[in-house]
Amino acid sequence: MFTKLGNLIAPYKLLLPLCFGVFIAADDQTVVVTLLPDMLADLRVGVSELDRASWSITGYLIGYTAAMPLMGRISDRTGYRRAFLLAMAAFTLGSALVAVSPDIPRWLYGGPPEYNWLVGTRVFQAIGGGAVIPISIAAASELVDRKHRAIAYGLIGASAEAGGVFGPLWGGGITTWLSWEWAFWLNIPFTVIAAIWILRIPPGKRHSVKIDLPTATVFAALLSLLTIGLVRIGEPDALMASSLALSVVLLGVLVALNNRSADPLFPKRLFQLQSFNYSNLTHFLVGAVLIIGMVTVPLMAASVFGKSPLEGGLQLLRMTIVIGFGAVVGGYVTQRFGARIPSIAGLLITTAGFLLLASWTVDIAEPALTIHLAITGIGLGLLVSPIAETALWGVQADQRGAASSLLSVSRMVGMTAGLAAMTALGTVQFQELVADVPAFSLDPDVQKEILDSATHAGVEVFTRFFLYGAVISVAALIPAWLMTRSRPISSSEGN
Repeated sequence: MFTKLGNLIAPYKLLLPLCFGVFIAADDQTVVVTLLPDMLADLRVGVSELDRASWSITGYLIGYTAAMPLMGRISDRTGYRRAFLLAMAAFTLGSALVAVSPDIPRWLYGGPPEYNWLVGTRVFQAIGGGAVIPISIAAASELVDRKHRAIAYGLIGASAEAGGVFGPLWGGGITTWLSWEWAFWLNIPFTVIAAIWILRIPPGKRHSVKIDLPTATVFAALLSLLTIGLVRIGEPDALMASSLALSVVLLGVLVALNNRSADPLFPKRLFQLQSFNYSNLTHFLVGAVLIIGMVTVPLMAASVFGKSPLEGGLQLLRMTIVIGFGAVVGGYVTQRFGARIPSIAGLLITTAGFLLLASWTVDIAEPALTIHLAITGIGLGLLVSPIAETALWGVQADQRGAASSLLSVSRMVGMTAGLAAMTALGTVQFQELVADVPAFSLDPDVQKEILDSATHAGVEVFTRFFLYGAVISVAALIPAWLMTRSRPISSSEGN
């Protein structure tokens, strides 16, 4: 029995340190969800300021995404092991800076804590965290033979989802027994372990590619301006218009720089692969769906159901833990039957799950709550491996880091856009629903009516988000079908 188990694990054992690093970085995407109330209190930001408060998450997503193409090319040039160590170093320093961010104004100019310093340090931390997933996907294509790659991609995806599972629980536990800063201080010993562990695997192949810093800089600026514009979409103003206009200009500059580069940051050959393009579009839409679930579930738990941060994390666990399980199952199904079955099935199940979440009321209880979240999670998990497997069909060995990073970018841009739209639309919709409700009354009966009105308004806003998730999931069926129409054959794929 143990011999058979060992044989099953053997093809994937070199991935363990990479999976550990992915877990750590993914944890910090979601840990802030349950840390947020305490962080906002310390930094003098009201919980009702949703558009401002969300930047601690949005800033991380921007840094996380902006780093991916650059670090993907660095991985192609230096080998995945050196790139991984560089990413861990940036993530470690960033974690320490986030932990001390409330004190930075006092140290520099004797000022009070400022929220902008937290956002800035989160962006820096995310630059390291964002590099880990594409580096690991590229490494898997080199460390694991083609026969076992689908499951390898599923394991990396499962590690990312496991980090997402653990993040809210970790944050809830930290705020229960320690202060929120410890969630970031405690990253440091884990990153040191990951860095030492990665030295036990091969360094990876090095390719003679150049690093296109100008294009990477323009991409980061484009992503930031696009996000600022999307955040303001619920309340159109000059900032929104100018941000979106500049985004269009920068997109043109990005395309021109990339096309003129002798060794482009975004290799042009990748975009000649239809399966790669459709995989990225599918991943973009899946990212938007995922962020709706990851943010709405704990926020709804706290604001509508009156749960503590730890309880909110446990509620989200019902969905995220199943995503990890679904990722491994999706890898096995992809390996046996191809990418189309798990892709279409995953999206249909995800749609059904979000429709069930959209039916929630203030009276939702067990076991329905867990069943609905688990259905959503299994659908999202099934999508991880077939999207990665399809995107990397036909990709040359010296472009796997770039291809992996672009695939991760598409999901993160989807998450960033989804979060920005949620923030803008949610703030406006909530204000509209409570516009005629008085702020406070000394009459206990009237005050109860005020609280009930606010609660029902929150339920309506959050369930609308879930309905948006179902609609986006249905839309993703089209590129998912197209990405699996044919499998390109390439002699460069190798083993």
